[in-house]
Amino acid sequence: MMKTIGLIGGMSWESSIEYYRMINEMVRARLGGLHSARSVMVSVDFAEIEAMQAAGRWDEAGQILAKCGQALEAAGADCIVLCTNTMHRVASAIEAVTTVSFIHIADPTAEAIKKKNLHKVGLLATDYTMTQDFYRGRLVDYHGLDVIVPPEADRKIVHDVIYDELCLGIIAESSKAAYLEIIERLVARGAEAIILGCTEVGLLVKDGDCERPLFDTTVLHAAAAVEFALTP
Repeated sequence: MMKTIGLIGGMSWESSIEYYRMINEMVRARLGGLHSARSVMVSVDFAEIEAMQAAGRWDEAGQILAKCGQALEAAGADCIVLCTNTMHRVASAIEAVTTVSFIHIADPTAEAIKKKNLHKVGLLATDYTMTQDFYRGRLVDYHGLDVIVPPEADRKIVHDVIYDELCLGIIAESSKAAYLEIIERLVARGAEAIILGCTEVGLLVKDGDCERPLFDTTVLHAAAAVEFALTP
């Protein structure tokens, strides 16, 4: 029987929509007909979470998401999918109070990269994800990847586009051009591939937009959730 996927969404809801769409499309592709995913979602007010991010109140944000995880488990979820890269900084707070499987977004991403025999990767994400160890450290320490990030000025561009545009549903060609220039500079530094390490970045940059392969964490995370749900 198909397992139930639990989703913690709203960070931002622009990408949470993509999770829901992708998961259901993948289940239909696998099972055919009118099949769709068994799922339950708890969605937060991102304005509250973003304020906590900016103020460094990570423990407080972790408590909120931990309660979301408990609500999903109580609702019958068999796994938890945290629909954001940045808030995986507090993944341990969710895991500490739940007993179901937690599917960490970095793991299916790293596995997909390694399957392509790639090692040195560029990371585009929020500044928190690009500079703090909770995400890069997992890719390096758990998976043995060499992760490079843009310099400070480029990181600011990437970060600001995420919060000021993509999270608000704004897709600007000028921002896409800026991202592609940043990717080119990462490639010049030896990046064999690029991780789209924010769940909104795939709304702006897509496969075929640059010469290096792109690994969209939203797609890979959704696929991992579907694989979990459909594996006996």
